Amino acid sequence: MPESDASLVRKAAAGHPSAFSDLLRRHGQAIHAYLVRRSDRHAADDLLGEVWLRAYTAMGQYDERWQDARPWLYGIARNVLREHWRRAGAAQPGAEALAHLGAIDDPWPDVDARLDAAARLTSLRRALARLAAADRDVLLLVTWEGLSPTEAAVALDIPPGTARSRLHRARAVMRQLLDDDVARPAASYQET
Repeated sequence: MPESDASLVRKAAAGHPSAFSDLLRRHGQAIHAYLVRRSDRHAADDLLGEVWLRAYTAMGQYDERWQDARPWLYGIARNVLREHWRRAGAAQPGAEALAHLGAIDDPWPDVDARLDAAARLTSLRRALARLAAADRDVLLLVTWEGLSPTEAAVALDIPPGTARSRLHRARAVMRQLLDDDVARPAASYQET
């Protein structure tokens, strides 16, 4: 059975650098993919280094009740992204930040299959851009990053109930927006 992330963080904080390297190998690809999806590949490459630097310096603050470090790492990555957006002059990403959706190398091709993103990419972009940023953050952490709502709450530094509420609202809005988008072409087809 592999060693828990909490154990690796504890060892790394105690001065065992190979433990931090193991953590990086374990979660590096997922954190990089998250950064690419929220920025672009070039920026993500730079931002990933900042995420690992901050994680390394914050190891002493890691809550060892969480055996999986992903929520903690996604929280750090989200803060790094916010600073990146602020420096770039964008308070929060909107449709332009989602414009590259589908043009990335996703380590989880089953996500693309579940969302049928290739067939509905324009509708998906438009619907995601219309979500409130807080709702979109929870939705993307749960659907793309594979976190539970409770883990997403840790990453976003919000109560678990708030994360579940935002996820429920985001899913309902997405369903409505995507259903409306599908119904619109059918209605216009019948009118002509």
